[in-house]
Amino acid sequence: MKRAISGWVFLFSLLGIIPLAERLGYTTEQLAFFTGPAVGGLLYATFGNATELIISIHALKSGLIRLVQQSLLGSILSNLLLVLGCALFAGGLVFHKREQVFNHADAAVDFGLLLMAVMGLLFPAVLHATHTEIEYGKSQLSLSRFTSCIMLVAYASYIVFQVKSQKNLQVPVDEDKSFNEDTSNDAEVPEISMWESMIWISILTGGISILSEYLVSTIEGASKEFQMPVAFLSVILLPLVGNAAEHVGSVMFAVKDKLDISLGVAVGSSIQISMFVIPLCVVVGWMIECPMDLNFQPFETTSLFMSVIIVAFMLHNGTSNYFKGMVLILCYLIVSASFYEHIDPMSIEDNPSIAGP
Repeated sequence: MKRAISGWVFLFSLLGIIPLAERLGYTTEQLAFFTGPAVGGLLYATFGNATELIISIHALKSGLIRLVQQSLLGSILSNLLLVLGCALFAGGLVFHKREQVFNHADAAVDFGLLLMAVMGLLFPAVLHATHTEIEYGKSQLSLSRFTSCIMLVAYASYIVFQVKSQKNLQVPVDEDKSFNEDTSNDAEVPEISMWESMIWISILTGGISILSEYLVSTIEGASKEFQMPVAFLSVILLPLVGNAAEHVGSVMFAVKDKLDISLGVAVGSSIQISMFVIPLCVVVGWMIECPMDLNFQPFETTSLFMSVIIVAFMLHNGTSNYFKGMVLILCYLIVSASFYEHIDPMSIEDNPSIAGP
């Protein structure tokens, strides 16, 4: 009976977070009217990732390290393949007579950071898997904490670079595209003020925090009730809810032919999780004496590496169409099926199924 109740609480908490995440995306979009495209995309990704960060902090306090790792990994995969794929597909259908274009130089920097994040996750996993640690079980933790500090420095530098690049490019953009900006400003104006946006963002974030605590406390019961692996719930279902804001926003910007902002939301969110949220969780775990590390296991790290490579190849020429979006969506379906059949070797809940009938 208790297990059944946990399953329903988990399900209704998931459903409750969806409208809150969507409204969080809307209010952040309104706030983005008062900033430029780069900062707007950054703000959208930041508050869109508030759900993942809140869930992770609650899980860390409960000692659920694998839940933190898998949910954050799933969020990156969801943003790169599903959210971006849907955005490119929807934008390609609306503008099917031509290819949409975006800033290729910014995309190259973004994928360079994503590959750096993959490298940061890869070395601890390989070090542990090959049994080449100086101190077994301790070296990977020390390496993870050092690497996390480096990644946080890199992300802070990336933010400074983004803001300064936007300021440097603002003048020539205004000179060359003044007519386009004027018509855009006539077509779209903010519906609420900057301060109203910030107040609503705070309220919605608090609501998501409350529901996230219920999610974390009932996920194991929901796994047994629905007969789904905890890894599948963590990597696939939780990120689908957490990325609701990014999903809606990225598609919305793509169909308005604002592909730079759409990429800033989807790819920028992946960068923020991999280069900021994950390292921050390692540092927070270090502070509360929870051994959170960057060893995401070979299967999960490989899925992330392949996803980054596929998206980088799809977007390498600075153009987009509906077919590229469809390929990314199909890749996400393959990843989802793989995690449904995958047994996490570190999860106690999944181990009994290994010795099935």
